[in-house]
Amino acid sequence: MKVEEIAELLNARNATVSVAEADTCGLIGYMLSTVPGSSKFFPGGVIAYTGGIKQKVLGVPDELYETKGSVSPEMAIAMAKGVRDLVGTDYAVSVTGVAGPTGGSSGLPIGTFYLGIAGPDGLEEAERIHTDAGDRDGNKRQSAQATLDLLGKHLKASS
Repeated sequence: MKVEEIAELLNARNATVSVAEADTCGLIGYMLSTVPGSSKFFPGGVIAYTGGIKQKVLGVPDELYETKGSVSPEMAIAMAKGVRDLVGTDYAVSVTGVAGPTGGSSGLPIGTFYLGIAGPDGLEEAERIHTDAGDRDGNKRQSAQATLDLLGKHLKASS
């Protein structure tokens, strides 16, 4: 979904969204900010790439990090909930994954990402995707767009 459509849906509800990004390193926030007037619906987010930021800033429990890992559906949901609570938005989205070109494994090959969303009425969901861009930048861009698509899908469903 185009970011302009997401902006329209958020503005129609007077709703806000925040982001928690690992491998996309701010790309989703950048995409949201390309819409004029985006500060009305997008106050900001957190880049939680390394160094315990997920735990220290987003409040992800150490136990979750140790038992489920940094790339898991549970982590994506915890990141989304953490940034929603931190920033005080109606919705929050997150992404964590393996952008490549190294770091993949048999269970988490390069291009594997978990997208998370947290929102009103107990909305907490994660989605696993696999990008096919073939390079690090392309994988980041595809996962960022997929995260926006997830947000758009939920905004449309609740309208």
